[in-house]
Order: sequence, then C-alpha cells, then structure tokens
Amino acid sequence: MVLSVLPLFVFGPWEIFGLVVVALVVFGPVGIGKKLGNLIKGTGKGVKEFKKALKEDDKESKESEESEE
Repeated sequence: MVLSVLPLFVFGPWEIFGLVVVALVVFGPVGIGKKLGNLIKGTGKGVKEFKKALKEDDKESKESEESEE
C-alpha cells in the first residue's frame, strides 16, 4: 500500500513508520523534545544572568571612577 499526498511525494510503509518513530521520540512524554526545551530554557536564563552581571559590573566601575575623581 502506498500513500500519496502529492504526485511528487510518495510514502511507503517504511517511511511512514520512520516518521511515526521520529515523532514519538521528539514529542513523546520523555522524549528529546522535553529535554531540548529544558536545555533552551536554561540557556536563555544563563544568557539573561550574564547580561545582568555585565550591567552590574559596568555600574560598579562607573561608580568607582566617579568616587576616585
């Protein structure tokens, strides 16, 4: 049995099976999708903290320069 969406795209049973397996791995309850989401969220938080620390360091350096003058 061959499932045809468009004349150019013909999917056989093995292609459909492969797509279902990939979808389950990525979107499953303990799949890679959940782990990737947590990784991206953690990276975003890390970047935000890094930028905050840079701003605080700039403020401290400006205050120390003003107090020296």
